[in-house]
Amino acid sequence: MDTQDLGPITYAVDGAVAHVVLNDPGRANSQTSEMVHAFDDALTLADRDYAVRVVVIRANGKGFCAGHAAGGGYVYPEFAENLEEWGSVWKAQADLFLWPTLRLWEFRKPTIAQVHGYALGGGTYWALLPDITVAADDAYFQMPLVQGLGFPGGETMIEPWVFMNWKRALEYLYTAQTLTAAEAHEMGLVNRVVASGDLSAVVDEVAAHIARAPLSTLMGTKQLVKRAWELMGMRTHLQMSTDVMAVTAHTSDAQAVRAAMVERGLRPRQHAATDDET
Repeated sequence: MDTQDLGPITYAVDGAVAHVVLNDPGRANSQTSEMVHAFDDALTLADRDYAVRVVVIRANGKGFCAGHAAGGGYVYPEFAENLEEWGSVWKAQADLFLWPTLRLWEFRKPTIAQVHGYALGGGTYWALLPDITVAADDAYFQMPLVQGLGFPGGETMIEPWVFMNWKRALEYLYTAQTLTAAEAHEMGLVNRVVASGDLSAVVDEVAAHIARAPLSTLMGTKQLVKRAWELMGMRTHLQMSTDVMAVTAHTSDAQAVRAAMVERGLRPRQHAATDDET
């Protein structure tokens, strides 16, 4: 297996299958600026390699991805620069969490997410946006931002599109509902749930099966399916999410929620679990 070290990402190619491995378990594989850029670089490598027909996204450590980097004194350099220039992070949040997310959604080759443990916040996007998601039975999913941070969701609200059911999507967002792998499967968010010990083998089998088809055929199939969602407005809606988040960044009631979280030294998931008013 040919392997490249991209810092917080390890990129490996085994025959027709590329593996994009989130490899920053000390930060719970959170989406630091470095992680986001390395993830995008890995997609570029896979896109340019004609031998690669399928891309598997997986993670080392206790869980898949804890979402945006929070706590520990981490500061996004793009956010700091944008704040200095404009007093806003509108451009920076698009640069980090809109355009790269759209890049994953529009990535032309088949993608498979191999999810174990936690997939939280923005990490759910890397878990649920790929074409196929195979989850271990210990996996769980949560978007804690409405309750935990006072934001209406992530910078690219995928939930209406992956749930395709506005009642379920709204309950999930409003209440910061945690979904087990079994619940996510029942709602159609993941394709399969398997025993944790079987996860890698099952994903390898699915990837190898897909890779039997010609690359151009796979890309054409994906393009037609994705265009159906785009014609329903998905791409435009994802861009609107960043704009609405920029508005709620400055509303006083939402700012109070974030201030309370910082004062208590909590993370968004922990803050979402508190039942007292801020």
